[in-house]
Amino acid sequence: MTQDELKQAVAQAAADYVAEHAPAGAIIGVGTGSTANFFIDALAALKDRYQGAVASSEATRKRLESHGIAVLDLNDVDCIPIYVDGADEVDAGLNMIKGGGGALTREKIVAAVATTFVCIADGSKLVDTMGKFPLPVEVIPMARAHVARELAKLGGTPVLREGFVTDNGNLILDVRGLAITDPKGLEAQINQIVGVVTNGLFALRPANVLLLGTETGVRRIG
Repeated sequence: MTQDELKQAVAQAAADYVAEHAPAGAIIGVGTGSTANFFIDALAALKDRYQGAVASSEATRKRLESHGIAVLDLNDVDCIPIYVDGADEVDAGLNMIKGGGGALTREKIVAAVATTFVCIADGSKLVDTMGKFPLPVEVIPMARAHVARELAKLGGTPVLREGFVTDNGNLILDVRGLAITDPKGLEAQINQIVGVVTNGLFALRPANVLLLGTETGVRRIG
């Protein structure tokens, strides 16, 4: 199977999970990225069953609306039973690195509201130790150089994501060269750096369920 076929398989499995576990009339949280896009396409078949969705990025909002799925402002939503999103890396504890698409802050906000976080990924994203994929850190523009110096002290090499601005008007530093053995501790430590909006470690709020696309089918963890 190609990587896209694996992504399509886990996206359909996620839509089936939503159909089984989210009550009629619910609002579904939807992430950002290529795997999440496949999920949006699969979710379209269920759109009449649910009130709508909360989008974690402008790109996701546009794709949802193109399928006729109503998009709600998170401030108007009290409960999201299920949030579905991909990951750039995920470990056995269902801690993740996210933010390759630059939507990490909004993704983290939606995940905080959701009761259940379903991570969808192809098998290549499951790793023993995270850090091979650069860790995205969203920063206030005027703090870019200060934050980069502080991140270097942690042993990583921060690189500005050239020509990219987040939906929040901020910059991304991608930190290379980290071996993340304490994801919860590192997430908290980076978030304490003045000028950091948030970082792409999802460990303090990890996934509850991982749907992993493999050559032998979709594997569920959690």
